[in-house]
Amino acid sequence: MARTKSGVNKSQAIRELLQKNPKVSAKEAIDTLKTQGIKVNPSLFYFTKGKLMGRKGRRRKMRRQAEGVMASSNGHVAKSDTLATIKSIQALAGELGGLKKLAALVEALGGV
Repeated sequence: MARTKSGVNKSQAIRELLQKNPKVSAKEAIDTLKTQGIKVNPSLFYFTKGKLMGRKGRRRKMRRQAEGVMASSNGHVAKSDTLATIKSIQALAGELGGLKKLAALVEALGGV
């Protein structure tokens, strides 16, 4: 039989704390929550923060990778050119039926 949950939602408490202060460290967050009577492990804090901040980080990482590719081809990168290239690739992926099909096509072409 499943255990019944009692008490507060620890992840929600962490999210609320991160909304108030996004730059809070794990130790500070755990200490703050401990004063409220909520026992939290550092792993739960990092997991929740990663889920909360994950999409922004992935988007930023993709943009940096695209800028790196653009810089290696011509030596100079204009931000608008990079964004236009990303949007055109997304449009092409949409026409082909998704990013997985586009990746399979690129793989079939030999990674050119």
